[in-house]
Amino acid sequence: MNRLAYLSQISIFEAMPLEELLEMDRLKAIDHFRHVPAHTVVQTPETEREGLFFVKEGKLRLYKLHPDGRQFTLGILSKGNLFGELESFSLGTRRVYIETMEPSFLCSMTDAQLERVLLSRPRLALKLLKALSDQLKERDDRLEQLAFSDLRGRVIHLLTTLAARFGAAGDDGYVAIDLRLSHQEIANMLGATREAVSVVMRELVKEGRIRTGRMSVALALEAGPELALQPQSQDADG
Repeated sequence: MNRLAYLSQISIFEAMPLEELLEMDRLKAIDHFRHVPAHTVVQTPETEREGLFFVKEGKLRLYKLHPDGRQFTLGILSKGNLFGELESFSLGTRRVYIETMEPSFLCSMTDAQLERVLLSRPRLALKLLKALSDQLKERDDRLEQLAFSDLRGRVIHLLTTLAARFGAAGDDGYVAIDLRLSHQEIANMLGATREAVSVVMRELVKEGRIRTGRMSVALALEAGPELALQPQSQDADG
C-alpha cells in the first residue's frame, strides 16, 4: 500500500479532500512505517518516544506499574489513535509503558513535520485537538471510576467501555469484545488482583450479564452503561 493510502486510513486525515492528501504526501509528513509483533514493549518510562505516532493497525496498551509489581492500564489505543510526545504539546504518554496487545502497524511524524502541516492545515489542528481531548476524557472517566466505585462497579464500567469501543453484537443478545481478555488482564486494567476479579466475573456470569470463554468476554445487550450506575455490593479488590 502506498503512502497516500496509509494517510487516508488514519483517523485525523479521514475527512481531508484528495488534493490535501496529495499535498500531505508531497510534504512526506508521515514516515517510519513499521510492523510490531504482539506483546512488544515499544516504550518504557526510561525510553520515552519523541514524535507523534499513529496506530495504523492493531491495539496497544498504556500502563503503569505499582511498587508491588501490579499493572494499572491507563488506556487502550486502537486503529487511528495517537501517542507520543512533542516539544509543542504532550499526549500524556510520558513515564508510562506502551505495549502491543496484538500485531500492530505504526507510523510516525516528527515535531518539525507536524508543525509544518498544522500551520498550513488548521482543520487538521482542530481534529488533532479533538483526538487528544477524547483520549484525556477516557482517562478521566477511568480515574473517576477508580475513585468512586467498588471493584464490581469498576469491572462493569470497564467491560461496558470495551464493548462500546471494540464490541460486535451477535444474534444471541450479547456483544463480543474484540480483545483477548483473561482475568489477569482485566485485573491489570483495574489495578486489582486476579483473584478478586475472578470472584466478580463468576458472579456476572451466574447473573447472565456476561459470557466468558478462553480469553474472551461478551456483555449482555441489556447490560448497558446505566448498569455501572446502579448500587453495587462491596467486593474487596485486594
